[in-house]
Amino acid sequence: MSVYKAVILSGSPFSVRADDAPHPDLSQIKGKIPLLGVCYGAQYLAHFNGGIVAPSNTREYGRARLTAIKNDEPFFYQITDGSQVWMSHSDTIKELPTNAVVLASTGDVKNAAYRIEGEDTYAIQFHPEVYHTTQGKLILENFLVHLAGLKQSWTPDAFVDTTVAELKAKIGNDKVILGLSGGVDSTVAAVLLHKAIGKHLHCIFVNNGLLRKNEFQDVLDQYEHMGLNVKGVDASARFLDALAGESDPEKKRKIIGKIFIDVFDDEAHKVEDAKWLAQGTIYPDVIESVSVTGGPSATIKSHHNVGGLPDFMKLTVVEPLKMLFKDEVRRVGASMKIDDERLGRHPFPGPGLAIRILGDITREKVAILQEVDAIFINGLREWGLYDSVWQAGAMLLPVNSVGVMGDERTYEKCVALRAVESTDGMTADWVDLPYEFLQKTSNEIINKVPGVNRVVYDISSKPPATIEWE
Repeated sequence: MSVYKAVILSGSPFSVRADDAPHPDLSQIKGKIPLLGVCYGAQYLAHFNGGIVAPSNTREYGRARLTAIKNDEPFFYQITDGSQVWMSHSDTIKELPTNAVVLASTGDVKNAAYRIEGEDTYAIQFHPEVYHTTQGKLILENFLVHLAGLKQSWTPDAFVDTTVAELKAKIGNDKVILGLSGGVDSTVAAVLLHKAIGKHLHCIFVNNGLLRKNEFQDVLDQYEHMGLNVKGVDASARFLDALAGESDPEKKRKIIGKIFIDVFDDEAHKVEDAKWLAQGTIYPDVIESVSVTGGPSATIKSHHNVGGLPDFMKLTVVEPLKMLFKDEVRRVGASMKIDDERLGRHPFPGPGLAIRILGDITREKVAILQEVDAIFINGLREWGLYDSVWQAGAMLLPVNSVGVMGDERTYEKCVALRAVESTDGMTADWVDLPYEFLQKTSNEIINKVPGVNRVVYDISSKPPATIEWE
């Protein structure tokens, strides 16, 4: 174990009280090198070392405030009382483990942080790694840098140099097909690969019929100026026909993933000797879909670019961004001089509007949502709000409600607007958009989009909700 300078026990969807819960052997770690337990990790250290972990009386999700912080502890150096942290657990630590002392509490959680005396063993019930734990980065720095003595050597420039060298060595002169989406992740992946293999990269941008209004042509036009070899493929009818009548969100995602593979397989046969399929997969995609290490990780929702390729597709996957979060991807893109407008583009789900239309997909519903979405997104830009929002979009709900227009009764669709702030998508909080903006946007949607007579605004955070509704 001497090769490790510190160990972090992460969160988990399991309860430490369950028979099938993860049970790591800490005999060569605990008390010998710095150890930090986070959420499940904190409960694990308590449960198996003389403490008591029990179901919480309430679900503890979202924001909380640290109180009674022991600032004289190196672990909480410069952490201020009242600092916001992010909770996500259903069990709670009722009694601390042997030789433990409390380092901080919250209004609902007495044992929000503790350490084991005589060891460099620390535990916290909240998640320091997420954006909405406002001093989480400082807490991790205190543990990793000041307590464990690790050096902060990662930089975007170093990542680019290392990744380009690795791609050159791995791919050589082979041809690579990359599925562009127009978003930040696939664009950064494309530029990285282009730096490594140049003309051997063949980019394909697929119109799945579920893009934003006019997005297919707009994106193709933008890529013209980046020096990439990009081909546009309009497969919208293929996707929409395959989705007809399907309402289950996971099945919709699976259908879209299969069609994407089929389309890429068709295009791969048109590129002679293509051997690789590149994807802009990032770490949150992996976490929400499947455990990257094979360990326990709950599938929140499937991502069409996660999970490998079917046997019939004779391409090997390459994912240069697989271990990065969204904010890191943007920093890498900036280091390669990708323009700010493209790097600042809001994330857009791979399945597109299919998972923003709750229920079955029809061409009519797609057209309605495209118009609603365009009004919302263009409005954010016009009001100077776009860059203060991490992701925004509209959801078409499977709900009709009674309205009145021109003294006549209507019975039409309801749409929900969603705007969140985040850095990596792992956690998110709703944005308090100005009432005047929401009022104008609602009026414009109802007046200009036939079939919609009601607009609502989503004010739920992640967790417990997700950013997308499906």
